[in-house]
Amino acid sequence: MDRDQLKRQILETIDREGERAIALAQAIGREAELGYQEVRTAQKVQAAFTALQLPFRAGLALTGVKAVLEGAQPGPTVALLGELDGLPIREHPDFCPETGAVHACGHHCQIGSLIAAASGLLAPGVREQLAGRVVFFAVPAEESVEVEWRLSQKAAGRIEFLGGKAELIRLGEFDDIHLAMMVHTSPRGEDGLLVTSETSNGHVIKFVRFLGRSAHAAGSPHRGINALKAAMLALAAIDAQRETFREEDTVRIHPILTRGGDVVNAVPADVRLESFVRGKTVAAIDDANQKFDRAMRAGALALGASVEITTLPGYLPLRQNPDLAALFRENAALVVGPEQVGHRGHIAAGTDMGDLSQILPAIHPSAAGASGTSHGADYQIVDWEQAVLNPAKALALTVLDLLSDGAAKAQEVIARDRPPLTKAEYLAVLRRMDSIQRYTEG
Repeated sequence: MDRDQLKRQILETIDREGERAIALAQAIGREAELGYQEVRTAQKVQAAFTALQLPFRAGLALTGVKAVLEGAQPGPTVALLGELDGLPIREHPDFCPETGAVHACGHHCQIGSLIAAASGLLAPGVREQLAGRVVFFAVPAEESVEVEWRLSQKAAGRIEFLGGKAELIRLGEFDDIHLAMMVHTSPRGEDGLLVTSETSNGHVIKFVRFLGRSAHAAGSPHRGINALKAAMLALAAIDAQRETFREEDTVRIHPILTRGGDVVNAVPADVRLESFVRGKTVAAIDDANQKFDRAMRAGALALGASVEITTLPGYLPLRQNPDLAALFRENAALVVGPEQVGHRGHIAAGTDMGDLSQILPAIHPSAAGASGTSHGADYQIVDWEQAVLNPAKALALTVLDLLSDGAAKAQEVIARDRPPLTKAEYLAVLRRMDSIQRYTEG
């Protein structure tokens, strides 16, 4: 059977098994869970791997699940990824009060695609043509949310990094992987049904505590130090910095107050703030981060408060391998037609796929099928075939191209790629970003 015949076999199998993959994505969508807590979601993934008779390991970085398909000959390993976690968007109509989460970013579709791609690569005759391995990896905690809770898990020694892929890199779960791919569901159908892109922002995570002094808010406010007012001044100082950010650095800073005080008739003495500091490059992130810290100190200084600034690594900027992207585009055209394969440039949002892309060849295209706004209350999947099956087909066909013919194409991509960092250098960069600074200004 030649490669074209094998590709038809893969596509037919995914179509035949498609309803099962879509049903899995929908079931996960009904029980969304937050990062590092995706227990029921991981169980559903394990059941799907069991049904496919794929050996797997579970409990990786708390909830990750990693299955392996062995090719007939030795060779490199290609990983297909899907993310387990949802978002805490309470105003979304599908928000689950029990878990505090909803899939308003399409991660449930990624898991459906992962299983559909696996079924396609298990089609008769395919494995015999593969030189290497395919890893199907359901990974936790892509969304950088619940910062304070994740800090508690870090303090307890359960995790070191707040992001799932960083934690899995640390644990060595990507040591045996040479190339990685995943597809993200997008509401931007105008870009095309399957869309490649170039780069995206990275970020650091900020957790800030302003510490003042409590007093009666009406009877003796002069005896207090208002930590909320300190935080408000700090936020105003960030806004005053915005014109200093270069447009080409695509800096984004978007803080929220997570605690504004305890009772209305007491001067707030413990006020907490979370933020991301995003940028296109590590240098841009470092510059904006320094300005962020300066603004926090300025707010505290003005009120005579103290401030504790915790900085944590979030994502590194995404770099996408052009050879891998070109191969994906060729196969995407077979799935949806050349006119429906789109391309975008830089994206101001980010993903911890950026971390993987700094140490090995990786791509992170997107697929249509959603409507509304990513991370918004109106986000919905409106076409399950576009969101689940199209990306599964393009990924599976790309794997076949990479690992057939003795994995010649995979070896070529690996040889031409020049990752900016080794694993050791990557971990050193993340640990350099991790700090706690305390300033007493009173």
